[in-house]
Amino acid sequence: MTISENSSRLGKLVTISTAGEVAKALIPPALPPEPMVQMDQLYGPLERANRALGRLDGIASILPDTPLFLYMYIRKEALLSSQIEGTQSSLSDLLLFENEEAPGVPIDDVVEVSNYVAAMNHGLERIRSGFPISLRLMREIHEILLAKGRGATKQPGQFRHSQNWIGGTRPGNALFVPPPPSAVLDLMSDLEAFIHADTPAVPTLVKAGLIHVQFETIHPFLDGNGRLGRLLITLLLCDKGILKEPILYLSLYFKTHRRYYYDLLQRVREDGDWEAWIEFFLDGITETSLQAADAAKQILSLFEEDRAKIESLGRPAASALRVHQLLQQKPIIAIPDAARETGMSAPTVAKSIQHLRDLGLLREITGKQRGRMFVYSDYLGILSQGTEPI
Repeated sequence: MTISENSSRLGKLVTISTAGEVAKALIPPALPPEPMVQMDQLYGPLERANRALGRLDGIASILPDTPLFLYMYIRKEALLSSQIEGTQSSLSDLLLFENEEAPGVPIDDVVEVSNYVAAMNHGLERIRSGFPISLRLMREIHEILLAKGRGATKQPGQFRHSQNWIGGTRPGNALFVPPPPSAVLDLMSDLEAFIHADTPAVPTLVKAGLIHVQFETIHPFLDGNGRLGRLLITLLLCDKGILKEPILYLSLYFKTHRRYYYDLLQRVREDGDWEAWIEFFLDGITETSLQAADAAKQILSLFEEDRAKIESLGRPAASALRVHQLLQQKPIIAIPDAARETGMSAPTVAKSIQHLRDLGLLREITGKQRGRMFVYSDYLGILSQGTEPI
C-alpha cells in the first residue's frame, strides 16, 4: 500500500503557537484506520500470538499459588515499563523499597515503579468489579500513577490543558507534536467509543494494538502517557477475556526493541503504516507469552527442587519450609519481618534462615550484623530476567 493510498489514514497537521514559537501538531483520524488494516500478511502472526497466549493462560490456571505469581509479574511489568521512560531501579530495589529497606536506592525512581504497581492493581480491581475501560477509569489510574514522586506536579488524573511534545528540547525541533489540548477530549471520546464498539472484522489483539498507538499519539496527559498506554494493553486483554490473569509483560519486548518500537509508532503517524506496527505488536505478544510461560515453569521447578532439599533436613524442615513459603511471596526478607509474617519466634526464623543458607538457597545482601536482609537468589534471578536498567 503506497502513502497516497494511505492518505485517509493520515492525520491533519494544524499550526499551533506554543513556548514562544510556531509548530505543527498532528490530529490523528479516528479508529479504525481507513482503509482497514490489511490482514493478509498478519494471519500467521495473529495465530501464533493467540496460540502463545492460550498456552500462557493455561499455565496460569494450574499454578499452585496464582496470587503469588501475579504479585511478582505485576511488579516486573511495572519495572520494565518505567525503565523504558528512563528510571534506573532494579527489581531488588523495588522489593527493598516495599520492605522499607532501601539504602542507596534512587527513591524517585522506585516511587514511580511503586505507583505503577498501585495503578495497575486499581485498574484490575475496577474491571473485575464490572467497571468499563473508560475515560474516567484512565483518569483514575493516571492519578495513582503520578500520585507521588516526580509526576505529582504534572496534573495527575487530568487531561492536559497545555501543549506537550515528544523528543527535542522544544516544539520546533520535536520528533512529534501531539494534538493541541483543545482537541484532546474529543479525540479521547472517539477512542473510548472505539474501545466499546462491536468490531467483528478487527480481531481483539489487533484492536489492542490500534488502541495503544492511538492513545500514545493523542498523548492526553502531561506525563505518564507511555506507562499508562502500555498498562492499558494488559487491562484490555483482561477485560476482553483473552487473559484471565495479568501475567503478560509486553514492556519487556518494547524495552528490548525500544528504538524500533518508537520508530513504528512514528511510521503510523507519518505514513499510516499500521501493518508494520501490528506485525511487531503480535510478534511481541508471542515472544513475551512464551517467555512468561517458560519463566513460570522454571519457577515451579525451582520451588519443587528446593522443597525437596529442605525436606532432607529432618526435624528443622518444618520451620524452614514455612520460611521457604514466605520467600516465594517475598524473595527478600529480614528476620523480624519473617517472624511477624510466619508467626514464629525470631530465633527460630534465624535458625531456619541459616539452614537455607547452608543449603545454598539464601544469601545475605547487606554485609551488616544488624538489620540483615536475605535474598532467595535463584528465584529473584528468574524474575529479574530482562530487568537490568537501560
